[in-house]
Amino acid sequence: MRRDHLAEEPLRDGSQKPEDPSSRTARSEEDKDTLWDAWGSWSECSRTCGGGASYSLRRCLSSKTCEGQNIKYRTCSNVDCPPDAGDFRAQQCSAHADVRYLGQYHEWLPVYNDPDNPCALKCKAKGSGLLVELAPKVLDGTRCYTESLDMCISGVCQLVGCDHDLGSTAKEDNCGVCNGDGSSCRLVRGHYKSQHASGKTEDTVVAVPYRSRHVRLVLKGPDHLYVESKTLQGVLGELILDKSGQYHLENTTLDYQKLSDKEVLRITGPLGADFTVKVQFASGADSVVQYIYYQPIIHRWRETDFFPCSVTCGGGYQLTSAECFDLRSSRVVVDQYCHYYPENVKPKPKLQECNMEPCLASDGYKQIMPYDLYHPLPRWESSPWTACSTSCGGGIQSRSVSCVEEDMQGTVTATEEWKCLYSPKTAILQPCNTFDCPTWLAQEWSPCTVTCGQGLRYRVVLCIDHRGLHAGGCNPTTKPHIKEECLVTVPCYKSIDTLPVEAKPVWHKQAIELEEEISVTEEPTFIPGPWQACSRTCGAGTQRRAVRCQVLLSFTQSVADLPDDECEGAKPAASQSCYRTPCSGVLGQGKESKEEEEGEEEGKGETPEREELHDWEYEGFTECSESCGGGVQEAVVICLNKQTREAAEQSLCVSSLRPPQLLQDCKTQPCPPRWDMGEWSLCSATCGVGLLTRSVACTHRPSRDSNNTEALRDQDCPNPKPSPVQACNRFDCPPMWDTRDWGQCSQSCGGGFQRRRVLCKQRLADGSILELPDTFCPSKSPANQQPCAKPECPPQWVTTGWSQCSVTCGNGIQRLQAACRKQGADGGHWTVDSEDCSLMARPTKIRLCSLRLCEHSVKPHPTILAQRKLYIQWRKGKKLQLVVGGYAYLLPWTTVVLRCPTRHFRKGHIQWLKEGKPLFGLPRFSVTSPGHVKMQQLRSSDAGVYTCVAGQALEHFVLHIIGSKQKLSVPESWPLAGVRQKDGQSDSQSAGVRFQELPISLNRYDSVVEHLLKLKGSLQSEKDTADKIHSSEKNKSTLEDEDGASAEQLLLIADTERLDEIMPSLSAGLAGLSGEQLIAQFLSEWTVTRGETNESTLHPPESAESSTQGPLLYKPNAKAHTSRPRVPLMIQRPKKVGGVPSADMIVHVGVPVLLQKPVTLELRCEALGNPEPSLKWTKNGRELHYNSRVSLLSTGSLRIQSPIKVDEGLYTCTARNRLGSTSLSSWLQIKGGRNCVPGNGTGPNGPICSDRNNSSQSVESCRGQACPLRWQMDPWSPCSANCGTGSQTRRVRCMKGPEGRSLEVESKHCLSTGRRPSDNRQCNLLPCARWATTHWGACHGQCVGPGLAKQQRHVYCQDTNATKVPCRMCSGLQRPSSLRNCSTEACTLHWHVGPWTQCTATCGRHGFRSRQVTCAHRRTGKAAREHHCMWRPRPPSWQRCNILSCGRAGECRDSTRYCEKVRQLELCPLPQFKSRCCHSCRNT
Repeated sequence: MRRDHLAEEPLRDGSQKPEDPSSRTARSEEDKDTLWDAWGSWSECSRTCGGGASYSLRRCLSSKTCEGQNIKYRTCSNVDCPPDAGDFRAQQCSAHADVRYLGQYHEWLPVYNDPDNPCALKCKAKGSGLLVELAPKVLDGTRCYTESLDMCISGVCQLVGCDHDLGSTAKEDNCGVCNGDGSSCRLVRGHYKSQHASGKTEDTVVAVPYRSRHVRLVLKGPDHLYVESKTLQGVLGELILDKSGQYHLENTTLDYQKLSDKEVLRITGPLGADFTVKVQFASGADSVVQYIYYQPIIHRWRETDFFPCSVTCGGGYQLTSAECFDLRSSRVVVDQYCHYYPENVKPKPKLQECNMEPCLASDGYKQIMPYDLYHPLPRWESSPWTACSTSCGGGIQSRSVSCVEEDMQGTVTATEEWKCLYSPKTAILQPCNTFDCPTWLAQEWSPCTVTCGQGLRYRVVLCIDHRGLHAGGCNPTTKPHIKEECLVTVPCYKSIDTLPVEAKPVWHKQAIELEEEISVTEEPTFIPGPWQACSRTCGAGTQRRAVRCQVLLSFTQSVADLPDDECEGAKPAASQSCYRTPCSGVLGQGKESKEEEEGEEEGKGETPEREELHDWEYEGFTECSESCGGGVQEAVVICLNKQTREAAEQSLCVSSLRPPQLLQDCKTQPCPPRWDMGEWSLCSATCGVGLLTRSVACTHRPSRDSNNTEALRDQDCPNPKPSPVQACNRFDCPPMWDTRDWGQCSQSCGGGFQRRRVLCKQRLADGSILELPDTFCPSKSPANQQPCAKPECPPQWVTTGWSQCSVTCGNGIQRLQAACRKQGADGGHWTVDSEDCSLMARPTKIRLCSLRLCEHSVKPHPTILAQRKLYIQWRKGKKLQLVVGGYAYLLPWTTVVLRCPTRHFRKGHIQWLKEGKPLFGLPRFSVTSPGHVKMQQLRSSDAGVYTCVAGQALEHFVLHIIGSKQKLSVPESWPLAGVRQKDGQSDSQSAGVRFQELPISLNRYDSVVEHLLKLKGSLQSEKDTADKIHSSEKNKSTLEDEDGASAEQLLLIADTERLDEIMPSLSAGLAGLSGEQLIAQFLSEWTVTRGETNESTLHPPESAESSTQGPLLYKPNAKAHTSRPRVPLMIQRPKKVGGVPSADMIVHVGVPVLLQKPVTLELRCEALGNPEPSLKWTKNGRELHYNSRVSLLSTGSLRIQSPIKVDEGLYTCTARNRLGSTSLSSWLQIKGGRNCVPGNGTGPNGPICSDRNNSSQSVESCRGQACPLRWQMDPWSPCSANCGTGSQTRRVRCMKGPEGRSLEVESKHCLSTGRRPSDNRQCNLLPCARWATTHWGACHGQCVGPGLAKQQRHVYCQDTNATKVPCRMCSGLQRPSSLRNCSTEACTLHWHVGPWTQCTATCGRHGFRSRQVTCAHRRTGKAAREHHCMWRPRPPSWQRCNILSCGRAGECRDSTRYCEKVRQLELCPLPQFKSRCCHSCRNT
């Protein structure tokens, strides 16, 4: 309950009730010396949120005047109101909306920040601008000013501090902390200068982080500011600042002022997201931006809890540490974040004693030395990694990791692991040498060297490592052999059993495998030396070599010669024949040669010994002939000097003995996708810069031998993509006429005119267009006006005005009069018979009229603006808003707000009844201040009759719960006139209301609604069953799409008056009509309401004008479409479902379609948006394939000629542009239709009917106007580019004739039906992007070594015009590094140690001393933060000292500095303490 005002003095008359003494508090010492009684209890708060006021009263105990006030105030309910609560001052103004002012009702808006009297309720009438003071005081707790916490109390503005105390002067610091010292934020100031010469169109001024305050930017120059935002969840936003005023972005208010020479942006804050202020370049001089703001320090040091105690008893110590905490994400981060802020100083560790109770064991005094302020924390220390267990093939290396700490001497010793658990333990195992070991790879065998009998074949053996390279490292003992015998099963004419295979002249040398070099081993082995030179320079000679029996001595690794009998096996030959060149001019040589030739026939096996010095050898392979898809490589044959093992001239080897050519397959992996480019087209323009186009597609050929290529996505091919366009014909065109598109026709029918602009233009060679005077163009100007809309207009209802008021005085009604008129060719109208307009709904609007007051008139009676509606909830929803006066069938667990709009009655006095009883005190029910009743989560017990009572007027609302089997009945407690009045008046009658018999039937529509819901379920199950018969995949897509469409349907709403008219026919048809027919007939009377869009249906206007025309429909305002970019918007128009007696049926997408006879169906799809959206049709979630029966019209509509069963399904129209997309769906169902199209067999459009079944339908399917010329378009081709503006093409044809038998004709025949649709358009307009970097920043980052620090640079994504774009556009590219090491004098740091302090003990084993260790600059000695020196071990900061015996045994002295603590804890009686603290314990 709120109070409008409070009296300054309490009432003292006799009517005042005595106050309850228990509510008084005890009198304070201050009050005891005065005449005042104690203060009373605090009153209820004037507000429930947003800050209100509460008061307390006290009485004067004397008849004299008491000094001071009898009332005091305090603030209360200092919590933020929910966003939908509204402004408190605005609520007070709106409370006067139902009170006449100067004889009229007004909608009052609040007036804020009145400088003269901020606590008066001043309001402004909406529309007229009338300013009135409606009350001298606002309610207590109303803010005096919008940007202040000061509040009005009893009409006076009282000071309120940030601590919400009255009279407090507490203020927020610049960081937003009440009474803060400003340490939680930092001041950031700077300036920015634009660089127009850079070629950019925009640039970033400054990025202001989340929760920053007091932002101020001033731009001086021609450029313009705009703001982008990014929330913590990654949601992006943008704000264009085009005129002065207040703007709102992410719950943040921005004040923008645009002056002639500068722009000023102020944001009080705190910012609700990360803001990036950018500047948009304009022509002119460079601009300068100065900015200043307070940035919150979001990373702060937070002290940890104490570590575990160092001992379990006997007195130990524990210390704390500090961790860097992110206030924004509420998590711990690495310390570098806190080091970023100079204001952050890491707290020193704290030390405290722990476990001071004595140990139970008598092992002497147990004392553990503490960590002091300079002692380093325990740390993990790891040994070096061991050698890898294997050299290849994957091994493991390990190391030991232990927790260590330094003792007093600076020695590092191992300690318990819990002391190091503040940081993660490093790994002790890691894999190594994971690459594969080298292996021998044998190639394919060559063909056999002979064509008959026994021969040889060869192969190449390579040693391949893990990189696929021919290298060493393979085990020579496992090398496969390179030569083997082969047998050809063809007998030779000449027996060669006694001759070796090597005797064949072609393969003279191939049969002899090259002798490999024999190495010395630990077993005695014959080791041959190199061959000496031939004994003769020409002809046959002899060459010799040394062959020794040798052994390797393992302990000295030296080679020793042995007698030949120590070696096993045959000794290799020490000499062999040799042959260089034939000798010339020597007698007898010819004979010798002849003899040799004869001997060669008999002993061919001995001849090759002459040619042992040089021989052919395989040496790897040539490069592969193909880079992919399968190629060939040839084994390389070289001439090798067998003594030096070096390549020699090929002429030194006998060409006839050259080994065979060996080939092998290579690069057999499939080729990667590549760009396939077509031929350039003809130039698109003969002058003034045209374009050559070509097809560029990403293709893939599975193999080299395959001729089939498959198309892939552009992303699968390497960048950059070849350009699909190229400029051509770059020279000026002659001036010519340029005609624009025809404008809209002046009339939709009956003859009109349309105009277009005709200009004389010249296209220049640079692509620009020059507009010239008309005299420059040679020919006559084309027509700029033509007739249109020639068909005669149908008759329609035309409103002629309002009728006279139904009364001569007081309040009456007026009806809107309408006449059926027809428009002529001259634009005039004449009235025709009303029957001609019978197919259209006649407007029947009614409005109230008020004339002069009648004589002896009384105050007008209250009225309730009820709506006679029937609501059926079609699916579950969170919240519904309904109006009293009708019936509702709702699902359980739905929240409902029931409204009762009234006239001449205050909404706060509305009463609500259920079953005739007052509705209050019930759970889940609440009555709001505007008189609405809110029912939370309906249950079956909530069904019944709800009554709204406004004075003598009342209206009922019947609520049924779907699923409840209980029928509603008039309750026994229902008050009837003259009945059950013996016990006195009921509560309802006490309000001046007498109920007669209930004027409505409670269960009037039960049967119809029940039947409708059953049919809805059965049709759903039938459709599911039919879908399962086709395929599971089709079933899945159909159900998903249907669910997506039905998810939008929330309520079915119909007028009860109209339903009452058709109820007899509906009731008669319940048994006769099929389910589909009943739903089609019944749904035609309903309006499908979509969630949160049809506000006019869900929230009827409380105006003087009431419509009885039928259900209200959602019609977007086409005029709202401006040039500003906006997402697509679908225009949904009403269309009754069911059979229509016409050859053509036009249905707007969004409603179900049921066909009972063969017609031509046109599904229209209309959408608005900027850029203009493209339309795409899908069926059951898949792309729709067009044919001669199913075609796409130039308007984007879908045309289906004679739909059959295969055409049934969910048709979805999707409108899409670069800003977004939207869609609407229609379910098409064929009742008793055909399963085939005319013809025989099976065609591309579906099964074809046989002649005998189609004889009755062989008539021309359309005639006359039904078969017009039309444009037919194929779907758009894929975009030619992924980015940077590509192009799409499609085929556009002019078709004539009926569907299914139409013919393509010349395009000029279709020009009369409208402009030819475009066959190309641009696509993928987003620019191409790449990573870009700034210059490396200054070298002043964290030190990582002697003289080394880190420097960084910014990495960002930009397009080809050097414009910064979001990083997601570069996500597929490798991002450059933003950090690197650099050299700097600032990091020439070292650990500086100070002098040791005095030892804490003079003798014994428990003394220690400490020293200061700091990180300092080596040259200047200036101190730096310790983390800069952490790349080197920190020197010890304390150590033990005076580890000496404490002298004679009888001398009484203290040996530790903790003896004073021992004496205070009364530990001296214990022997182990008394011996160490003899001097301190001597008097105890």
